[in-house]
Amino acid sequence: MDRWVGKVAVVTGASSGIGAATVKQLIKAGMVVVGLARRVERVEALKDDLPGDERKRLHAMKCDVSKEEDIVGTFKLIEEQLGGVDVLVNNAGVGLGVANLIDAGNTETLRTVIDTNVLGLVLCSREAVQSMKRRSVDGHIIHINSVAGHRVPPIPRFNIYAASKFAVTAITETMRQELRNEGSKTKVTSISPGAVKTDLLSQDLIDSGVPTLEPEDIADGIVYVLGTPPRVQVHELTIKPVGEAF
Repeated sequence: MDRWVGKVAVVTGASSGIGAATVKQLIKAGMVVVGLARRVERVEALKDDLPGDERKRLHAMKCDVSKEEDIVGTFKLIEEQLGGVDVLVNNAGVGLGVANLIDAGNTETLRTVIDTNVLGLVLCSREAVQSMKRRSVDGHIIHINSVAGHRVPPIPRFNIYAASKFAVTAITETMRQELRNEGSKTKVTSISPGAVKTDLLSQDLIDSGVPTLEPEDIADGIVYVLGTPPRVQVHELTIKPVGEAF
């Protein structure tokens, strides 16, 4: 991780779960971290868990990644205040498992999932890559995908969530090809967790005894892929809890 000390990492969905754990890990690794979230006060609160010298390297910014104007404005602010983006962790995501695909009147739910999990991820990546290109930086884009981006689990009311994560799988490869075609050494990685104890997982599922991971397990995976040599691209990293059924 030495190459990233003092560099700027942006983590979306940083207010809780995997995002919050990632913020803490990257701060400890010596990076300057910008935590993006709609609940920006929860990102600010993460400073309470950090030593004084590390708190100065955490910057909380309000951003709804389902809105393009928020994304463009926030990345512009990051460029103005911190110089630009070197690492992007696309962690923000929603499940909204409250309706089936075939249920009537579900359009708002479906659109929210796609706007956040797919379009928001792409637009954040676009802005980060443009920042890297302007400064001739070989950066790293990390998408927090899901095992549901490779196989649809038989979970009721999963609606369009799995499709949104299958899209992330395709987007990762498309992005890799586009970066390669431009001669860029910027890496792109998909990390696909199994069940993780976050707000996205229902309490009923956790209480049922289903094997789960902790958010810190995924943050460890992020640090691992960032720490690989410049010649190494970890394209896909799957992290499952022991005993997971799918």
